[in-house]
Amino acid sequence: MLSSKMMKDSASDIMLLLRGFFMSWTFSKITLFLTTLIFSFYCQARESYLGSKLGAEGFSENHSYLLAQAATDDDSFDPFSDYSEFDEATDEEADINFFRNGRFLTVGFVMGMKGFTDNLSTAYNSGGTYGLYLAYFFDLRFAIQFGFTTGDYGFTFSTPSGQSSSGNVAFTLISINTKYFFNTQNVTKGLADLNPYLIIGLSNVFRTYTLTSSQTGQVNDAVQSAWGLDAGGGIEIPMMRKKAYFGIQGTLHYVNFPDSNSPFYLYEFTQPSTSTQAGMQYDVLALVGVNF
Repeated sequence: MLSSKMMKDSASDIMLLLRGFFMSWTFSKITLFLTTLIFSFYCQARESYLGSKLGAEGFSENHSYLLAQAATDDDSFDPFSDYSEFDEATDEEADINFFRNGRFLTVGFVMGMKGFTDNLSTAYNSGGTYGLYLAYFFDLRFAIQFGFTTGDYGFTFSTPSGQSSSGNVAFTLISINTKYFFNTQNVTKGLADLNPYLIIGLSNVFRTYTLTSSQTGQVNDAVQSAWGLDAGGGIEIPMMRKKAYFGIQGTLHYVNFPDSNSPFYLYEFTQPSTSTQAGMQYDVLALVGVNF
């Protein structure tokens, strides 16, 4: 009898323990569920509040998801962006236009007339000149040109005592000039093909006298050189689908020889001439060039 009573008491105790554990586990589960539900409602309410506030300040509600991201189009520090050697799109466009429509080198032949101004026109006769040139283009507008021209011209002068001399004088010019071509895109189609340009630079001018003196009959050779300034302009007309061109150019040369603005004088003569060597040179040239 005692043992059966003890067994009943033990079973009752176990049932009480299981019932208490079950009720405690159920309460914990319900508490966790309610906590999660309340936190979810809180997050949704906060998100709606931030979105409405950003929208009232002039931002889109979509930006509420991008608060931690940088809104920028600058990909200079992006390791996955495409490499480009151009700083701006305009630089790339200019280079593409140059490679498509520009030229790198031009080689040409020039031929025309050289004349003189002031007192030089009374001593020197106008005559022909010819030469070669090579131009390198930096872009569609600017180029540097190296040139060589030469020519012989008649020379005559006399002294107050009646002495006179005649012969030839040769001028050889080695020049380096800068050429600037005007933009003719907005000009009438017929005039846009003329390609007008300005030219300015320096020349090393060599002057060689070959004179026959009426007094002694001797021939005197005198060579002098000096630097001069060049300035002028011209036009170029494309030919053969822009593979070649024909042009006209006018250039003024100011050369400062050691005896510039001094009277003409020869060692055989005891007197100088009545006029001084004042004046400038000018060239009117026709050009034929080939583009590369």
